[in-house]
Amino acid sequence: MNMFGEYIKDLRISRRFTLREFCAKLGLDPSNWSKVERGINPAPSDQHLLVRIASFFSLEGAQTQQLLDAAAISRSEIPKDLSQNANFLKLAPAFFRNARGDSLSVAELNEFIDELKKLYSPDPDTNQPKP
Repeated sequence: MNMFGEYIKDLRISRRFTLREFCAKLGLDPSNWSKVERGINPAPSDQHLLVRIASFFSLEGAQTQQLLDAAAISRSEIPKDLSQNANFLKLAPAFFRNARGDSLSVAELNEFIDELKKLYSPDPDTNQPKP
């Protein structure tokens, strides 16, 4: 599965840019970028480049985060904000076991869901995302 490459290619095509035009505007090598879009090479790790790509496509908020997450996954990495979150790291092994087909107990599943809700639920006092 090549979520990042497919996502970028879909954006590029929907905005009617050829691969060469897109690469010229961002200073990328078309041959190498083609490999990224086809999933041969992973997404770049340069966060500044990824943000430039998001800006190029006028992505904001959740759309930019989707691009950054897909880039991390294409590199077989956990997105940086999650890899630095102690609560997520505590829950990650249970998630990985479940993703591999090992069932969680009802208590483990409920704890996992509750902790995930806490991670990204807005702060009740400010109604803003928690840092």
